[in-house]
Amino acid sequence: MTSPAPLEVWLRGPIAGVPPLLQPVAHALLQARDELNTAMADFPSALLNERPAGVASVGFHLQHLAGVLDRLLTYARQETLSEQQFVDFHAENPPLSIEPETVTKLVQRFSDRVDTAINQLKATNEASLTEVRTVGRAQVPSTHLGLLVHAAEHTTRHLGQLLVTAKWVRTLC
Repeated sequence: MTSPAPLEVWLRGPIAGVPPLLQPVAHALLQARDELNTAMADFPSALLNERPAGVASVGFHLQHLAGVLDRLLTYARQETLSEQQFVDFHAENPPLSIEPETVTKLVQRFSDRVDTAINQLKATNEASLTEVRTVGRAQVPSTHLGLLVHAAEHTTRHLGQLLVTAKWVRTLC
């Protein structure tokens, strides 16, 4: 007898310590991590750089998921990007190493960024959510909440693209 599939994260209840208004952000990030771990559990590194019909590769999405989450959280903290973040940004475009451990390392990097995000959400004062936060060198205005929601929304968008591309490239083998 198989056990039933676990409930989606948002149906499992509140995430301890995360302010109520930020629960949807936490739920979306944790759901993305669950789905990524499942999808990449046996994904062959040899397929990381494949770009059928010119779409972004699974390798790009894996790197971008962690990188953009890190950058958006930096802006939400009202900080500027570090030199290492710029190096990471420029390295997001494959080709990637296709060593057997590459997929595991990239999935772990994203998982670590989600842990960091959840800790940042826990430390967020809800009273700050309508405060202006700026993005990038151009200092484009947003709000604290806008950045946090966009971090979750952008993550789920790229996860969806990754999932479709991963299924597609597996058919090429």
